[in-house]
Order: sequence, then structure tokens, then C-alpha cells
Amino acid sequence: MSFVPLILVWPLLGWLVNGLAGRRLSRTVSGLVACAAVGASFATAALALAAYVQASAAQAASAAEGASQTALSVIVPLFTWLGAGDLWVQASLQVDALSLTMALVVSGVGFLIHVYSIGYMAHDPNVSRYFAYLNLFIFAMLLLVMAGNLLVLFVGWELVGVCSYLLIGFWFARPAAAAAGRKAFVVNRIGDAAFLLGLFLLFTALGTLDISEIRHRVGELPDGLRLAAALLLFAGATGKSAQLPLHVWLPDAMEGPTPVSALIHAATMVTAGVFLVARLDTLFLSSPAALVVIATIGALTAFYAATVALRQHDLKRVLAYSTISQLGYMFVAMGAIAPAIGIFHLVTHAFFKALLFLSAGSVMHAMHDVIDVRRLGGLARTVRWTAAGFIIGGLALAGIPPFAGFFSKDLILEHAFALGMASGNYIPYALGLLTAFVTAVYITRAVALTFFGVPAEAGAHPHESPPVMLWPMALLAVLSVAGGALGAHAAGEPLLRFLAPLLGAVEVEGAAAPHPPAAILMGISVAVAFAGVLTGWIVHRNRRDPSLGAMGTLLEQRWYVDALYDRSIVAPGHATGRWMAGPVDLGVIDAAVNGVGRLFAALGAASRRLQTGYARQYALSVLIGAVLIVGYWILR
Repeated sequence: MSFVPLILVWPLLGWLVNGLAGRRLSRTVSGLVACAAVGASFATAALALAAYVQASAAQAASAAEGASQTALSVIVPLFTWLGAGDLWVQASLQVDALSLTMALVVSGVGFLIHVYSIGYMAHDPNVSRYFAYLNLFIFAMLLLVMAGNLLVLFVGWELVGVCSYLLIGFWFARPAAAAAGRKAFVVNRIGDAAFLLGLFLLFTALGTLDISEIRHRVGELPDGLRLAAALLLFAGATGKSAQLPLHVWLPDAMEGPTPVSALIHAATMVTAGVFLVARLDTLFLSSPAALVVIATIGALTAFYAATVALRQHDLKRVLAYSTISQLGYMFVAMGAIAPAIGIFHLVTHAFFKALLFLSAGSVMHAMHDVIDVRRLGGLARTVRWTAAGFIIGGLALAGIPPFAGFFSKDLILEHAFALGMASGNYIPYALGLLTAFVTAVYITRAVALTFFGVPAEAGAHPHESPPVMLWPMALLAVLSVAGGALGAHAAGEPLLRFLAPLLGAVEVEGAAAPHPPAAILMGISVAVAFAGVLTGWIVHRNRRDPSLGAMGTLLEQRWYVDALYDRSIVAPGHATGRWMAGPVDLGVIDAAVNGVGRLFAALGAASRRLQTGYARQYALSVLIGAVLIVGYWILR
């Protein structure tokens, strides 16, 4: 496993090459360097997977001979980072089933997005800067998912946030893009502050930040402290993974280039929170109250975002709220004591959501950056491959069998129902099922308004994207269809079996609940998905888009959550800032400093009057002084 650090080194080298020499390279060469770096990272991760599987097989053979079998985890030390008192941090990488799965998804989907970007960004004058940021983003995410220490993980966590700021605001000359980058950065800092508090709490209680040690020593923590640490870390996860109430930054992230949206929403930043919960699953699974919070927040977020997507007119914003909703599903899985299934949905979601975003980018390419579904229509006749890719991704998102999204979503609903049977809390299952219906409706609306009916804009001349953009979409379409085999029972559930020894191995209350009738639940899930597609098609065929009255206004305004934040947080914050900058800073602090300066200036001016240069005046001053001294000694 000595070659594992190369998984991180390749994209870091790509960042250095494009960052230092990008201006002297052609646009094509910059793209090829970035793609080669991420492709090499994926190939190295695949080699690490092969070595890990071989080592696991050897461990299983030893277990058959009487040795105890545990989840294989290999720590690859890099260097000693910090050593002060009780704080001793070894920078290291952790190679196990979870980190390898995430590394393959990040580098694999990231590679396809890099290739797509060669065509999409072909005419941008700052393409070398774009690819440098993109490579650095991949490095940061790989550092996050492979870190063997929470402090190293936090470095990757923060670096991902910085890269998202740079990429969302890539076209910083546009005020909306610059504002979106700042918004993402500020909102994520709120969650990151909670993450840091949780990290400090764990170090104070256990004296270590090593992830493997924390996972095994969770039982030493008192119940209250364990719950506090779990909730603080989950608060950090809600920021990165855009869950209520810290979801507001993600829709605005659409101001960045479309491949950036695909990368953030599909394979990198937004999955960091889900990964964090899975990485510290022993902490969360041993805190039943934290599981209730996670499942409830996830279910509420899934439903809320899906309803908002019903009335969005920007195709990318529809997909943005779809991402928030699907992340909610993943957290429902985590709260329903099924972290492996949450990761399974993360993988399938990476495939079909990347496909949907790249297809949306292809629509923009065909329609000269028009992305408003009210101005589209009839594109299936002219951009057939793009339409086919979007429809495949939409079917996977809607949970229609046999597409990938069906298998992972169905398993999440099944475990949410099992959670209800064990605890009596059926809210996550009910909201999850209702969200599945709404999801099928809004993605069918997007398909109907974009690709069918009469073109909305006369005179438009759409054209299909070049092969360099279509081939990544084609591969993602294949994965969106076949990716469900990673968790399908008929295929042997290879991904779930791969993750099983590591995730969900802790006995918790409710884990042994009676299993619900899976076939019946599957039938209900499929029926709901088909009903949503049928409803969406009936309502929106021939490019009809009913206003829905007051409900439509409510959804268009995103349940007025953003307006509430603006009035209760943003506006008071701005007013406080203006007051601090004006009356307090200028009127008090600066005035006091300036007043002291004016006082000494006046004293200096007064003293200068005594320095006339006349000897007789100085002699008189000496005489007066002498008289005063003699008078003092006589009269004392």
C-alpha cells in the first residue's frame, strides 16, 4: 500500500502545473494535463482496491483457520504533523472499504467531468485557472475521504470549502457569481464552527484525533457527551451537505460553470457530510437520540427541497434542489441504522446527478446559455443524445426500475419503514415516500418542458454538443442504468457486502427490529414513482405549466425561508455592521484615537510658543523658576 499517497499526488501535480505554467500552455494542453492527473488518480485508486481485496481475502482465509476477522483497515503514515503536549497528530491516510469507495467515486466521476470540461470551457480565456482549481478540488476531496486523522480530515474539509468558493465565483466579474461564492463560504463556516467544537470535544474526552481509535473507544464516552459530539459533528455535516437549515448556499452555487455544479453536487463537496457520518458511524449509531435527529432532518430536507423543485424555472436550480433532496435521503439512511445503504445511494446519486447536470450543460451549449425551461421545448428533435442522457438520469432520479436510483432509494425506504416498526417513528418513511412521488413529478416536468412540445423560442438553432462532451455523458448513462447492480440482491450486492464489515457493525437499540415485507414495500415504492411520472406528464405535457395559485407562489418563494433569513439574519447583520462601522468605529473608536492625537498636537503647538530663541526670555524663565523654588523652601 506504499503507493496509496499517489492517489492524492496526481491531482496535486496537475494543480501545480496548471497553476504555475498554465498561461504558457494552450487550452487543450491545460485540459489534458488536468484530465491525465485525475485519470492517474483513479487508476491508482483502482490498484489500491485490488490490493485491498487481495489482503481482505487473505484475512478471511486466516479467519477460517481460527483467527478473528474484523474489517480490514490499513493506515499509511505520511509524516508527523503536530507534536505538542498531549496533542500528537500523525498525518496519515486510512485505506478501508469506505475510503476506497469514495476515492473511486470522486476520481472516477471527477475524471469524466474533467473530460467534459475540455469541450464546455473550450472558449473561456481562463481555462488554465479553471482546471487548476478543479484539480485542487479533487485533491482536497481525496484528502478528506482518505484522512486517517480528524484534524487532517478537517484540513481537507476546509480546503474543499475554499475550492468551492473559487469555483462557484469563477466568473467573479459577474456580481451574482461573486455573491454566490461568498454565500457558500459564509454559510459553510457556520457548520464548520460546530464541526470544530465536536472535534475539540472528542479530543478532550479521548485524548486522540485518530479516526480508528475514536471509532473503537466511543463506548468510553458518557451518554451526554457522546450525544453532544454527535450533534455538533452532524451540524457540521448539514453545512457541507446543505441540509436544513444550512441549505441556502447550494442553489446559488449554480452561478459557477455547469461542470463545477456537476462536481460539487454529484461527487465531491455535498457528499462530505454524509461521508463524515459514515466515517464515525460508531459514534452516531451509539447515540439513539442523534439518529432520530439525523433521520428527521434528512426526511424534512428531502421533502422541502423536492417541493421547491416543483416550481423552479431554471433547469440547473431544479437539479440543485434535487441534490438537496437526495442528500436528505442519504441522511435518512444514516438515521435508520443503514450507513452502508446511505453510501450506496451516494454512489448511484453521483452517477445520475452528474449525468443530469452535464446534460443540462449540453442544453445550455445547444441554446447559447439559455437554461430557463419556459424558453426551451422540443429539444428532443435536435439534441437527441443530450435528451436521451437527461431522460435516463431523470428515470434514475425518479426511482424507476431498473435504473440505479431505484435500488438505493428503495432500500432506504425499506429501512426507514423498519425504523418505524422498531421505534414507532414513521415520519421519515412517510416523508420519504411522499418525496419519491414529488421527485418523479418535478423531474418529469423538467423533461416535458425542456425536450418535448413546441419550441418556446422561435428562431433558436440548437445544436448537439461535441463528442468530448457526449462521451462522458454516455458513460454516466451506462452507470446510471447498471450502477444499481452494486446493491441489487440479484447481483449479489457487491458494494453492500464490501462495506458491511466496516459499516453498521455496532449493536444498537432497534437494530434487530423485525424486517418489513420487502416485496410489498418495493411494490409501493415503484407504484409511487410511476404515479409521479404519470402525474407530471399529464399535468405538463404540451409544455403546460400550471401556476398552482397560492401554493405555487409559496413554492416559487422557497417557502419564504430565504426571505426569512434575509429579514431575521442578513438585514440585521448588515444594519449591525453599518452601525459598528459608523457610530461605533468612526464615532467612538476612531474619534477617541483622533482626539488623543489632536490633544497632543495642541500641546505641542502651545509648547512651541515657549521656544522663541531669545536669550532674554530664557533668562527670565530661569529667574522665575529660581524665585519659585526659593519661595517654596522659605514658605514650607
